[in-house]
Amino acid sequence: MTQVVVGENEGLESALRRFKRQVSKAGIFADMKRLRHFETPIEKKKRKAVARRRKRRMN
Repeated sequence: MTQVVVGENEGLESALRRFKRQVSKAGIFADMKRLRHFETPIEKKKRKAVARRRKRRMN
C-alpha cells in the first residue's frame, strides 16, 4: 500500500504529486486496469510476449 506523510510546511498539492508518482511507480493503476476484466490465457500470453519484446528492445 502506498502512503505519503504530509509535512507541516508541505502543501497539499505537492503531497498529492508525490502520492501520484508513488502509485504510478508501483504500477497500481496498471494492475487495476488489467484486473478489471477477465483475461483469457491467450490474451495473457500475448501481453507477456509484448512485455518481453519491450524489455529486450530496452536492453
